[in-house]
Amino acid sequence: MIVLSKHTAWQARARDEVMQVLGTNETDSQELSRLQIVRKRVFMEVLYTIVVLFSAVFISYNAWKFLKQTWFEPRKVEQRLRQQGFSGNSYRFMVGDSKEMAAMAIEALSKPIPFSNDIAPRVIPFIHHSLLKYGENCFMWFGSNPAIVISDHQMIKEIMSKNYVFLKTSSPLDKLLTRGLATYEADKWAKHRRLLNPAFHLEKLKLMLPSMYLSCGDMLSNLDKMVPSDGECEVDVWPHLQALTSDVISRTAFGSRYEEGRKIFELQKEQGTLLLKAAQMLYFPGWRFLPTKTNRRMAQISKEVDSLILGIINKRKQLAEAGEITESTDLLGLMLESNFNENGEKIEMSLRDLIDECKLFYIAGQESTASLLTWTMILLSKHPDWQARARDEVMQVLGTNESDFQELNRLQIVSMIFHEVLRLYPGAVMLSRTIHDETRVGDVTLPAGVSLYLAMLPLQHDCEIWGKDANEFNPERFGEGVSKATNGKLVYFPFGGGPRICIGQNFAMLEAKMALALVLKRYWFELSPSYAHAPNMVLSLHPQHGAPLILHRIH
Repeated sequence: MIVLSKHTAWQARARDEVMQVLGTNETDSQELSRLQIVRKRVFMEVLYTIVVLFSAVFISYNAWKFLKQTWFEPRKVEQRLRQQGFSGNSYRFMVGDSKEMAAMAIEALSKPIPFSNDIAPRVIPFIHHSLLKYGENCFMWFGSNPAIVISDHQMIKEIMSKNYVFLKTSSPLDKLLTRGLATYEADKWAKHRRLLNPAFHLEKLKLMLPSMYLSCGDMLSNLDKMVPSDGECEVDVWPHLQALTSDVISRTAFGSRYEEGRKIFELQKEQGTLLLKAAQMLYFPGWRFLPTKTNRRMAQISKEVDSLILGIINKRKQLAEAGEITESTDLLGLMLESNFNENGEKIEMSLRDLIDECKLFYIAGQESTASLLTWTMILLSKHPDWQARARDEVMQVLGTNESDFQELNRLQIVSMIFHEVLRLYPGAVMLSRTIHDETRVGDVTLPAGVSLYLAMLPLQHDCEIWGKDANEFNPERFGEGVSKATNGKLVYFPFGGGPRICIGQNFAMLEAKMALALVLKRYWFELSPSYAHAPNMVLSLHPQHGAPLILHRIH
């Protein structure tokens, strides 16, 4: 009746029909039946009208919302950026620069390059192209999402110091690979950082040296089987160094052997490859929810890794409850201990949090150090003078004390070499941040929602900062330390910077020093003629076609 009161024409039609059909026979069953049919028809017609109106309003609202997000807002942001001196390609509806990015990436990865440390054109082709075309104040489009490339070191310093304002950029797909400390923000990040800091104190790292030494010994034993005692052999060191760092993280993080972590390692590698492919595709809203083959596989991998790590955690708890472990010397044990107060009450991390932190340790602890060691051996193969200097220092300083913490820290030439390798071949070539509110940084005001790409690789290869030999391998530039080499500027950040600087940097450097020292004492090495120079950013900076070297035994 309420509806008919709003539609007087239908009310009149219904009344006329009632008068015609019933007349005075208001109790006639046949007439009442016909009346019911009339009422149903009126109801259906009214319902249909309501549905059509509702659908029209719903479609119109979402169409406006869609156009606003994919056209009007990007155009408005572009105008504001141009007014403040930024340059870039004009926005293209929904696509942005995605097609050009994908095409450049495919072209860059299609063939190796002549050996050169000027790797930006291959590793970040679109960003490199944009910086050359538009200068350091440039922007680009990931679909309808704007991103600004930040190359000014003062702005980078301000951005990295204000970690509650400039937040880590991540996509929903990233959670399938890892969450944990590296992705948390604000108070949750602060709590986890506080809980995990004790596990990375130098005193705790000293306890992990025997595990690192055992893993290095296993790798050298495998190499010894391949290299004749009186000869040489071509070996692709990349998979061996990946296996080494995975073994180290398995022992030091979970107290388990590499065999237990092998499946996690392989699954995480596959997940990283799938995510990289997904990131290079044109993005459509809701794509990750579609039951595509790739999406189903990524979800399956995430569940498998969670299950494997949960098994390691439960096994670790059982050993502790049985009294077989009285003192924790691994990261998982230290995490479990820090997760309870003195009364044994659980305080901070849930089981989900523990699993996420373990996944992060696995991927970060394995990837960065394997990459560092591989590029170090490649560059030392190209520069035998520095290889000889490093070997001489190792022989002098270490002698037979190969796992002594204090002695490893005295390897100054090795440290200089690592710093130069990390400058030329950083594990991460860009850092990304985002802002939720309009924010001022330096002399510019950035609109809410833009992403910021901190140009780590371009800055670390900048001739104005490092000199004309910026693309040359010259560890001597770090002879008086990092601060002297950078003139106190934030232009070198292989482990990030600010409050969010990598919690595991000392762990990674200690592991790398021990591994390289042991290799230098056993072998001298040179590039194989089959080596193809092809740096490729996956989870870290990988050699796309491996790292075949010719290893020679030292007698």
